Amino acid sequence: MRAKDGPGGNALSKPRALIVGGSIAGLFAAHLLREVGWDATVFEKSAEELTGRGAGIATHPQLHEVMARVGVPFDASMGVRVESVVLLDTSGQKRDERMTGRIMSAWARIFHSLKERLPADAYRLGKAFTRLDQDADGVTAHFADGSSERGDLLVGADGSRSTVREVLAPGEQPRYVNYVAWRAMLDEVAVPAHLRPTFFENFSLCLPDGEMCLGYPVPGRNDETTVGRRAYNIVWYRPCDGDLTLPDICTDASGRRHLAIPPPLIRPDVIASIKATARALVTPQHAEIFCRAQPFFQPIYELAPAHIVFGRVALVGDAAFVVRPHAGAGTTKAGLDASCLADALAAHGLAQGLAYYERAQMRFGRGLIALGRHEGDYLSAQVTAKTAAERQWDVEGVLNAHVTRSIELGRVYREATSVGAPG
Repeated sequence: MRAKDGPGGNALSKPRALIVGGSIAGLFAAHLLREVGWDATVFEKSAEELTGRGAGIATHPQLHEVMARVGVPFDASMGVRVESVVLLDTSGQKRDERMTGRIMSAWARIFHSLKERLPADAYRLGKAFTRLDQDADGVTAHFADGSSERGDLLVGADGSRSTVREVLAPGEQPRYVNYVAWRAMLDEVAVPAHLRPTFFENFSLCLPDGEMCLGYPVPGRNDETTVGRRAYNIVWYRPCDGDLTLPDICTDASGRRHLAIPPPLIRPDVIASIKATARALVTPQHAEIFCRAQPFFQPIYELAPAHIVFGRVALVGDAAFVVRPHAGAGTTKAGLDASCLADALAAHGLAQGLAYYERAQMRFGRGLIALGRHEGDYLSAQVTAKTAAERQWDVEGVLNAHVTRSIELGRVYREATSVGAPG
């Protein structure tokens, strides 16, 4: 949508987008809407600069294209390139290797590169969204500090526990899928020297019975990608029942139970137990790195909503669909959602553009849900399945998924965006 075509038809003013959520999805939305002629402002609930969220991020060519579009070429400073996927058995011996050139990055590297390119006055901290009002002329966002903002469009980019989604569709809640991802990151200098040559050149994979442990190099502190200053990231998927085990490990030392427990509050006995389990189950190499780090865990959820557009409100990123992380496409999806939204508004105007966006990205989100289930259902099955056959997994399938996931992601997105233009 060009400024002259904006709501109200005022050629001298730009249409305004209110973006709730200041992480990567919100930053993508702000950049891409501004590119097509909108005045976009981000409202982040945290009173302090976001830092240290997430860990390693797998990247795809589709993400590189969106980053380039907002002025961030995906060069060597953006991540660490790996050339192959190596399968190790639990003794640490190599059992298979598949070539696949990929760039592994980190949440902080992507976030900082987007944030530093947005004007300071377009990003506001300490603005916790509480509710909205919308009518034929616009939408108003209300915040916990008593302030409000008026715009033509509101973009909900506030993550998997989206307040915007909760306000508009309170019945749409993410579903726990009976496993968690234990995560650990260790500076390269702290990784034992004998592990560095192999582990910092490849994506490594270990498959204990009913589990999946993977590791890869990522940018280190201060987003460094030079040799010696990188970091190593481990993600270890483990079945975890939601009735007893998850509530226990989400309970801190004071007895308070958390929906998503902050890493510093994980009890010492839980940390000690998972490190002992790592020594017993995963490769000695992965266990050595994991046990030297400060691990934390992420319960895995998914959500396939009925709608992602509500009048003048559009949901993007994890606020729209909550997808299992196996495809490594969460950041890519945030960029592609924002790109599709901006292009749809530019080409078709507000009402028809939002209609196209919903049709296309609903199909995209459902496709990613299917990919996540294809890779992760055997992990869920360790808790829910009634027979041993249902709990089996295909090593060849797991390896092929890691090699072809960028291709599959591209296929799903092409199919989604092939929907016809608004009539």
